[in-house]
Parts: sequence; structure tokens; C-alpha cells
Amino acid sequence: MQVLILGAGIIGLNTAYTLMQQGYQVTVLDVKNEVGQGASFANGAQLSYSYVAPLAGPGVLGKVPKWLLDPNSPLRFRPSLKPADACWNLQFMKACNTKRSDQTTSELLKLAYLSRDLYHQLFIQEKLDVDFSSTGKLVVHRSQSSMDGAVKQLEVQRRLGAAEQFALNTQECLEREPALAQVASQLVGGIYTPSEEAADSYKVCLGLKAVLEAGGVQFLMKKGVRKIERQADNRVSVRLHNNETLSAEHIIVCLGVESTALLADAGISVPVAPLKGYSLSVEIADPAHAPSVSITDFERKVVYARIGSRLRVAGMADLVGIDYRIDPQRIRALIQEAQGLFAQAGDYEKATQWAGLRPATPLGKPIIDKTQYRNLYLNIGHGALGLTLATGSAHLLADLIAGRPHELSHLFNQQAAKA
Repeated sequence: MQVLILGAGIIGLNTAYTLMQQGYQVTVLDVKNEVGQGASFANGAQLSYSYVAPLAGPGVLGKVPKWLLDPNSPLRFRPSLKPADACWNLQFMKACNTKRSDQTTSELLKLAYLSRDLYHQLFIQEKLDVDFSSTGKLVVHRSQSSMDGAVKQLEVQRRLGAAEQFALNTQECLEREPALAQVASQLVGGIYTPSEEAADSYKVCLGLKAVLEAGGVQFLMKKGVRKIERQADNRVSVRLHNNETLSAEHIIVCLGVESTALLADAGISVPVAPLKGYSLSVEIADPAHAPSVSITDFERKVVYARIGSRLRVAGMADLVGIDYRIDPQRIRALIQEAQGLFAQAGDYEKATQWAGLRPATPLGKPIIDKTQYRNLYLNIGHGALGLTLATGSAHLLADLIAGRPHELSHLFNQQAAKA
């Protein structure tokens, strides 16, 4: 094989598409029976190009005790004594300062805007049916102190190169999104970004698969990787669970949270931890009461995006290890939040429930990197921004393989070696 991509999620498929477009012969491997079954399946659906600030930010550490004590907190941690977890937590704490947060935000904005341009090319060229919308995003605030902080952050974002954004009062928020009328008394204002978009990540995956198959890309589904095996010439091969061995000129790991243990066996340490998120997908019963603009409820850390005839509600962040179970308590909290904001949009009790593990790094930046092995590359660690950053990350990875310099490459290929 010329290129073997491990992982058929939004990152792996975009990587396959970019390399196919550049003339490579590509094979994609995944343990699932269909593409997009991991963190790509039912995420928040927002293409959040201007909202890429990392979780590790100033003021976060002061909130940790409250999060630990509140079972309904938007962010929940399970204390761990594992060395890898302790190392991740330490790096996260060191990153919780204004200087580091602003630097990471600036770097992610550049990658996000590259992704935006590449998504527009992809959607136009391939005519993908992905419930795409470009109605913008409104982040609503429930307290004056929160809104004041958002206005200050708006100035920071402007300095860092973010797209045009507007501070709106309550009435202006309602004019922008009438479906917020029932909670008007609870809102003090919001930040509106016209250039934000939304799409169904799973439909993007399915659409890409069809394009890739038509272009000659081979898919090896229902094949799991047992081990990355070192070879004598400083290269690696891949041993599958059925003991089959696969070799390739270039092997690219795009396995999200499953990458960490697999790479550790090959002597590669990466700071990627599972950050569990939850979502509801509800059929819209009354379009007038469902938002057409993507909404983020800032204090409650819940996002809303209309994708076709459905409303996607997503939120929560549980750092609880590799655990794919759907926590009924978290789903109940998400239903209550949705009912409180858009009660008449649909029947949330009948919504499709989902939980997925976001592959998060302490700094909030993905790892797009070479390894010590000549033919092994990484495209992992995108956290909650996998959908948003997928096309840009694939572009950087393709440049890395081809040896082409890119002005952003140095920002995202330093973490693996220093992990």
C-alpha cells in the first residue's frame, strides 16, 4: 500500500480525501462496520471557526472544586492516580493562563479559517448533502458579568484575527433568533458571529466515503488494529486482531482516543485523553420554536444546531476515562436544558441519545506530526473541534508527508515529541 489510514472518522476521511486528491493510492481501515461511528457520529454539528478557545483558560482552575462537588456540573472530572492521567492534568493546569490561552486561540483560529475555506471547496466541488447551513452563531449570556466578559473577549478575538462579531442586547438577540422569545427575561445579551456554519458530521463522513470509493480508495472495515510493530529499517507495520499484517509507505493514525494506548505500545507517548460529551437529536415538531441560528448557551455549556429537520443538542464534558456508556443522569440534565430553552421545538423524551469521546490534548491543540518511525504519522487530538478542523488538519498532514513547508505546520507538529 502507498497510504494506510487508521480510522474512518471525520479526521481520517478528510485525510484520505486530501491525499487522494493529490494522487496517492489510499486505504482506510476501521474496526466499525461503517464510517463515522466514533466521536464523529452525533457531535454538536457546529462548524465553529471563530470559537476555538481551549478549555484550559484563565479562571478555570478556580472552578474545579465546584465541578468536583456538583454532579450536574457541565464539566465533570474523575480523579485518577494513573501516571498518564496525572501528566495530562499537570499539563492542563500549566496551560490555564491568559498568555498560553491567547496563543493557542490565535493558532487554532488560523487552522480553523484554513478549514473553512477547504470545506467550502469540498462542499461545492463534491456537492455533498450534509444538512449544511450558514446562518451564523449566537452565544447567549444570562448574567451581566458573563456578558461583560464576552465583550472583553470579543476585543481579544478581534486582536487575534477572528472574523467579524457583534455584541447584541436582549432585543437584538430576539430579532436575530425569534425562537429565544420564551427565555427573553433570562438573557442579558449575546455575541453573534455571522460567518459560523453547521453540518451533520456523520453525513459528511458518509458523503466523503462515497466520493472516496468512486475515486478508488479501498475501505477495510470491521478490522481492528492489535499492535503497531517495529521493523528493522525504522519503519512500522500494523498487526490486526486476526493476525493479518499490513504494511504501507505511509501509515497515518487517526484513531482519536484509541490512539493513545496503541501508540504507547510502540514507544510513542501522546497527551490525548477522552473527554466524553453527550447529545440529543430530536425531530423538529414546530419550526417556529426551533432555532435557525446555531445557539450556544454560555453559562450552561450547551450548544444547539439545526441540521435538516432535526435539532442537535450537545453538551457536557466528562473526563472519566475510556467509557462509552451513556450516563442517564447526564442525558436527563441535557433534556432539561433543552426544554428550558426551546420547549416547543420537539419531543425531547423521544430524542436519539448519544455519547462520544472527544480526543483532547491539555493545550487544546491537535497533534499533526511525524514520529520517530519513517513511515508513521499522527493526526489526532482535536478535542471538540474535530469537525471544524478536519479539512485544515488533513491539508497540513498531506504537506508533511510530501515535505512541503506550510506556514502553520510548526504550530501543530511539536507536541508528540515533547509529550
